[in-house]
Formats: sequence, structure tokens, C-alpha cells
Amino acid sequence: MPSAFETHDVFNQPPVYDGVNLYESDLPLVAALEAEGASWAKGELSDFGATLGTGALFHAGHQANKYLPELMSHDNQGFRRDIVEFHPSYHQFMALSKEARIHCGAFDGLATDDRFKGTGVGPVRAAKHYMMSQVEAGHICPITMTHAAIPALQNQPDLFESLKDKLLAPSYDPSFKPVAEKVGITVGMGMTEKQGGTDVRANTTVAKPVATAGAGERYLITGHKWFMSAPMCDAFLVLAQTDEKLSVFFVPRFRSDGRVNGLRFQRLKNKLGNKSNASSEVEFVEAEGVLIGDEGRGIANIMTMANYTRLDCALGSAGLMRQALSRAVHHASHRTVFQRKLIDQPMMTALLADMSLEVAAATHLSLRLAGAYERIDTHEADAAYARLMTPVTKYWVTKRGPTLAYEAMEIHGGNGYVEDGVMARLYRELPVNSIWEGSGSVMCLDLMRVAARERDAFEEGIKWLQGGMGQAPVYDTAFKELYGLLSTGAIPEAQGRWLTERIATLAASRLLMERASEAVSSAYMATRLDGSGRHGAYGSLPDGVDARAIVEACVSL
Repeated sequence: MPSAFETHDVFNQPPVYDGVNLYESDLPLVAALEAEGASWAKGELSDFGATLGTGALFHAGHQANKYLPELMSHDNQGFRRDIVEFHPSYHQFMALSKEARIHCGAFDGLATDDRFKGTGVGPVRAAKHYMMSQVEAGHICPITMTHAAIPALQNQPDLFESLKDKLLAPSYDPSFKPVAEKVGITVGMGMTEKQGGTDVRANTTVAKPVATAGAGERYLITGHKWFMSAPMCDAFLVLAQTDEKLSVFFVPRFRSDGRVNGLRFQRLKNKLGNKSNASSEVEFVEAEGVLIGDEGRGIANIMTMANYTRLDCALGSAGLMRQALSRAVHHASHRTVFQRKLIDQPMMTALLADMSLEVAAATHLSLRLAGAYERIDTHEADAAYARLMTPVTKYWVTKRGPTLAYEAMEIHGGNGYVEDGVMARLYRELPVNSIWEGSGSVMCLDLMRVAARERDAFEEGIKWLQGGMGQAPVYDTAFKELYGLLSTGAIPEAQGRWLTERIATLAASRLLMERASEAVSSAYMATRLDGSGRHGAYGSLPDGVDARAIVEACVSL
């Protein structure tokens, strides 16, 4: 038998991306956690980063996205099943994330075990989410929703107490059986319908009380959801109309009498990215659910969940951006073109530096927001920061991701454009976080709602931005421009994106001035705070920027 490749030797290819500690090699992440008072967890995070950064686990991520979930609507005898089967790699990641407490870590103060309590637990959990997203992002959807369901369920205290231990348990049980029979559970969500999408007030799904109406009572739900993730969760938070208008319900897969609940999955969504995770279309046929809070409080109660998922959208995008950058630097460090390593070619160094600035900003914005969420009940300034910066951070970080991943893919050339590698998957995955939980324009409208109706929070946030004045002339000029617009009174809706982006880049600039090297912060401001805004592709740096120093300040080579 002839040997493979007997016509040539394979050389000038980078080594397999393996044995990378996703924590130790990420200098902005380390700095962000230190700034948020979470350095105590560096040993745990280093171990987790080493566990994740292996070729074997990256391959498992590839498998989870290659062998897609499959809906089993009926069994061989024709009875409804309404279950989804996954590749074993998907279950492997679900178990890893639950063991790491990504599904509950920011709420470890609720745990009875003192090992899970302490300052900085929110940012530590955020860092784990950020790192796990780099390896396999799809399964993070039910992990995120379970995490975000915890504060939403607290709006119905008796229900929450009955579920608390199962919500906080670091155990993954993929079996299809009632909540009462499981040690650990996951919770999904169903909000949007065909005719409404983001406009959930247009929902037509209805809920009727089984006996008595009111908080904590059982209702029967009939209608549909156009998007519901992930169908194999043990329960869902679902919006439906009652006599008092839109309300939110806890809808388990099994009824209180042990029978399978009336959830009928029509099909799984054929999505652009996020392939490993199943998103479904579902009809509710008198499905049993428990009302959370009072009737008519659906939007207010579900927004408790949505805000935490918006935080995770930013974290997930930041993590994916980080992986795209790391892969690009890895490739450029080993690939020789025109007798020099790619990373030593001045134009490539500038490109990688510009991408490094973006990733550093995304990392610090996301981790700072996670810290604010941890302190939201104890510090008024952090509560105001969270209210202002949730839509801003979600908008900006998720918007910057796809174009950065495209540049990273292009750096790999043809190898980046094939599905055998990871770059195509990163590129396909990134748009979902901008669309999910409110598109970009919805985030801008939310920011303008804060400006118009929640002035205390808005003004406190602007005051925080003002605290960065006096350190860099370009920052001062950009802030004065923003302040001038705000002082004119009502902001035209058409200016919503400009306003959001200006606050985002100012906030990132202040964080980088406080938490990053001078080379990083000054270059970021020089490229993101100019009066005309940022245009063109990555890699257009002004004269005098030390591109190599920026890369080395962000990626451990």
C-alpha cells in the first residue's frame, strides 16, 4: 500500500492548539478578576482553564456541533414522545458546566455550603462562563437560562424554596423524568411568538386557572412559542395572557400528577450557528404551569431573568472573541510567509494589536458588569451601573464579535474557511448573542428608556463616566461631546445607536485606563474615541502605537 502524501512533506503548519490554559494565558481576564476582588479564586480558575484548553475537549466541541440534536416527536408505536436526543459530547459539556457551577455561581450566597460563599463569586462564575464559551458555546444556553431563572423564581418564594436545592445542585441529570425525581435540574424559557417576536405584549397564548387564580396557583396554558430553548430542560418560564394581561408561569415537563405535560414540539430550528443546542417551536395543549407573582406582572418578572441573560450574551461573545484572537495569534506565531513569521509582519502585527484592543475592552466591560450584578443589592452605584450598562455592554460587545471573528478567520486563510477547524464555527456562533434577548436596536431603546424614565440611574452612570476625566485629552473631548448631546434635553431616537456606542467606548476607555497597560488604554482611545467614530476594517492604527506591546499585553505568547 502506498504511504500517504508520498509526493511531499507537510511543513509550515502551526501545531495543534492544545495544552493552553485559558485563564493563565488571558492577561485581561486575570486583571479584570483582580479588579473585581476575585483573585482568591485564581487557583480554581487556573485549574479550570487548564481542563478546558485541551485538544481533546476542543474536539468534543466539534463533535457536539457536527452531530446535531434530533427531535423524537413519536415512538415506534405512534405515541407522543416530545424529547430531543443529543450527541454524548453535548452531555459531557453540560456536566462540566454544572460541576463548575456556571448554572448558579453568582447566587452561591443562597447555598448552605459555606465553600460557595464569598466576595467575587459573580465575576468568578462569569470567568468560567467566558472560558467555557470558547470551547463549546451552544450548551451554555440552558446553563445561562437556569442561572437567570434563579432571581426570577424568587418572585414566587414558596416555589423557589421547593426548587432551590435542585437549582443549585452541581449535578447534571439528562434523564426525562419529573423534577421531584431529580437531584439537579435545568430551566429554559419561552417568550416569543410568531406574530410578535420582541413585542411580547402581542402574545396570544392564554392561561386559565385550574381552580383559584393568583400567585402560586396552577393554570392550564394553551398556545404556542416560535422560539423556545432548550426543549430538554426540566421546566420553562413561559409568558401567557391571563385576565389581568401578560403573566409568567413555571411550566415543568411533567404535570403535578406525574403525567407528561402538554408540550408538543413541532420542530427544531435550523439555525445559522449554535448548532449543538436545540431551539424549538412548541405548542402548549393545556400545559400545566404555576403562576409566578401576580397576574399582569409577566414582563416585570421575566425581565429579571432577561437582564441576567443579557449579561451572559456579553460574556459569551467576549469569550468567543477571545478564542478567535487566541487562535489567530497562535497561527500567526507559527506560520512563515515571505521569510518571516506572520506575527512579525508589521501589517499583521497591527491587525492583531487592533483585535487585542477590542477583546481587552470586551473582557473588562463584561467582567465589570458581572461585578456590578453581584453588588446590585448592596451598592446603589453598582445598581445604577448595571441598569445603564446592561443594554450598552450587551449591544456593544455582541456587535463587535462577528467582524472580529471574520478577521481571525481570514488570518488563517483557507484553513479558516473550512468546517474541519474551529474558526467557521466561531464566526457562525457570534451573531446569536446580538439577536437573542433583544436585538441591537432594542438595547438602544432600553438605554433611551433609562435616560427618559430612570434618571437617577442614568445620571449616576454618566457621573461614573465623568470620573475618567483628566487622564487623557481624547477621553475628555469625547465625554464633553456626549455631555453636550445629553444637555440638549430629549435625545432623538435616530441618535440611539450613536449614544449607546459612545457610552460603551467611554466606559471601556475608563476601565482600560484603570486596569490595563498604558499602551493598551492609549491605543484604544486613539482608535475608538475620535470624533468621526470608528470606520473601516481592523488594523488601521495611528503612528506611534507599539503594536507588539499591545499583543503581548493581551495574549501570553
